[in-house]
Amino acid sequence: MIGIFKTNIATHSESHNVLKAIRQHFDVGHCNVDIEDCDRVLRIVDLKVTEDQMVDFVKAQGYQCEILE
Repeated sequence: MIGIFKTNIATHSESHNVLKAIRQHFDVGHCNVDIEDCDRVLRIVDLKVTEDQMVDFVKAQGYQCEILE
């Protein structure tokens, strides 16, 4: 499954830290944050947890996160 989320991750440093935390806690494929996009899209390939679990995890990192339909 591919997870696509709207976030407020604004810098490359923030993106790096969040992606590192995701990779350390979850078995995922490629993931990235498009900080140039107005929705600061977080995209995760091979997401093996529910989207709600990922939303909660990113929020626990201190960022806004919601499923992007």
